[in-house]
Amino acid sequence: MGTEKIGTCYIQHIKAITLSEEKGAATSTLNQAINSLKFYYGTMLKKKFVYEVKRPRKDKKLPIVLSQEEVAKILTLVDNVKHKAILMFVYSAGLRVSEVVRLKPEDIDSKRMLIHVRGAKGRKDRYTLLSESALKILKEYLDRYKPALWLFPGPGKERHISIRTAQRIFEMACNRGGVKKKVTIHSLRRSFATHLLENGIDLRYIQELLGHVSSKTTEIYTHVSNKDLMRIKNPLDQILQKEGGRKEGYPTLSPIPPIFKKRRHSRL
Repeated sequence: MGTEKIGTCYIQHIKAITLSEEKGAATSTLNQAINSLKFYYGTMLKKKFVYEVKRPRKDKKLPIVLSQEEVAKILTLVDNVKHKAILMFVYSAGLRVSEVVRLKPEDIDSKRMLIHVRGAKGRKDRYTLLSESALKILKEYLDRYKPALWLFPGPGKERHISIRTAQRIFEMACNRGGVKKKVTIHSLRRSFATHLLENGIDLRYIQELLGHVSSKTTEIYTHVSNKDLMRIKNPLDQILQKEGGRKEGYPTLSPIPPIFKKRRHSRL
């Protein structure tokens, strides 16, 4: 089969994906296919790729965050000091799971109360916050386990704990805490950013702590923060307060007009 015929077959495949996308399939699949074809035609065939398939718009989904009470409940129910330290660091420092598992003991600056995150996303280093509560748990963990190469080593000690293990630790803690939200360990990082924003921290500082290159990435947390929403008075509550309400909290109902009352029919 010739290279151009392969491209033609792939275009037909994309059109089939388009039909499935209309039925609820992920839009990212179609975008990946189009990008692959552009690379194939441009790099391999040295031709301009002209396609009749419309790129679907990306889904604009808001991140799911935990409340401060939910975070506290999750952390409290973790008995293993190593597991608790991992989850505390993810939340209190806004770390990615790939960052927390690769921490080394020398990355912890207890004098300046900072954590040095090395080779983060985009191969960039940054500093983030070191919580006093997390440091207290960390000291307890260091006294007990005395890690050398990695702050949170795996079973072999020469390698760090795996990302999947850290995720599993979080899942078990959520199950114990009865958390019903569809969250992952990354939700702790998102909750950290949202809670900072709700506490009045400037978005620019949050961007630096999270290591976001673009401020637009950080701005998504303004849509899940309830800082301003809490100031809005719900109209239902206003109605109940004006009407006086009953003991149950429902508004007082006016008497039923006579026209709606059940009529008694006289016997013939």
